[in-house]
Amino acid sequence: MERDACTTFSVMQRADMNLEQLAEKELRKDEEEQRILSGESSVSVLTPLAGGPPLDLNDPFYDVARHGIVQVAGDDNYGRKLVIFSCCRMPPSHQLNHRKLLEYLKYTLDQYVESDYILVYFHYGLRSSNKPSLSWLQNAYKEFDRNHKFGKKVIYVNYLSELREHLNYDQLIIPSEVIQYDEKLRASQKGGPPRPARTRPPRPPLPQQQFGVSLQYLRDKGNGDLIPLVMRQTVLFLKQKALKTEGLFRRSANTQVIKEIQKQYNLGKPIEFEEYGDEHIPAVILKTFLRELPQPLLTSQIYDQIQSISAVESSLRVTRCKQIIQELPEHNYIIVKYLICFLNMVSQESIFNKMNPSNLACVFGVNLIWPTKGPATLHALPPINMFTELLIEYYSQIFSSRILPNEVLP
Repeated sequence: MERDACTTFSVMQRADMNLEQLAEKELRKDEEEQRILSGESSVSVLTPLAGGPPLDLNDPFYDVARHGIVQVAGDDNYGRKLVIFSCCRMPPSHQLNHRKLLEYLKYTLDQYVESDYILVYFHYGLRSSNKPSLSWLQNAYKEFDRNHKFGKKVIYVNYLSELREHLNYDQLIIPSEVIQYDEKLRASQKGGPPRPARTRPPRPPLPQQQFGVSLQYLRDKGNGDLIPLVMRQTVLFLKQKALKTEGLFRRSANTQVIKEIQKQYNLGKPIEFEEYGDEHIPAVILKTFLRELPQPLLTSQIYDQIQSISAVESSLRVTRCKQIIQELPEHNYIIVKYLICFLNMVSQESIFNKMNPSNLACVFGVNLIWPTKGPATLHALPPINMFTELLIEYYSQIFSSRILPNEVLP
């Protein structure tokens, strides 16, 4: 059965990256350091960002990657990678090796061809001074359509607002000049800018709804169960079947399968993960569940305290984490303790699964806490990762003093 490897959105009008992409960058950086120490070498997918760490001058794709034309923007709600191609970042043709740009793009996309991913192409900014030759475009089409089947899955949109209908728009941190051009384009239409599509009122949740509803709703509908059904079933399966699976929580899964499982859960139908034959499916389901909670599991109330953890003296950070965690509401505390206990188990098998506390923190941190208004910034990521890593690595110390009735552990 052929897998839908890619959907391409061509915006005939740029985007940067979100926190999950930055988290992935941290993972890649740690892995590259390990390779250097062990005498190995590798080619990395560079995703430069203003204000971020400098690019490696020795990387064979440095001269292309430094422009930020191609960006890998993390996972969407279904575990699909978002790959961004921004024409407005292309310098004049005499300053860019277009053949190498094609190699770089191919190398980037080939890493995700076995999984679902989305390529977003922003046309705005392509001019006669920087556009590739017609033969380059023909070669690119032939090369990619052979393995990625772009031709059958291209969706064209004219305005940035139309992207909301197809993907998680909030993941795209769009530059101000692109937003300004989009506004100008919309305002130029006869009669002024088109009215935004009327948003439908939110539907009431289904009686057995599991995704996108509050923890309190799940508890009330779950006969008082403290641990949500999705979390309990995914953790149980992963603990029994996947603790030694390499890349656990880092790999994506087939989007249609993830959607179907969500639908089955929301309808109250039983799920048997063994039937799917892929340990990464329940891993993606668990991350998706956390990401779709109306309020973050760690609650917005302790966001500022988490952001200040890096200012605490290193010898006192575990104690400070313990103090912060004690402030969680009882129900949240129990669920967080349940999850972190499991992630601590995963980290203990890192020799097999390659997921130590630092790697797990990069994956889970952005799914446990986020700001109340607007997207988190680049500077918000390191303290979130540090806090989550401390929770996982020092689980027994941080969660030792608060024992609650009816507490459940994996």
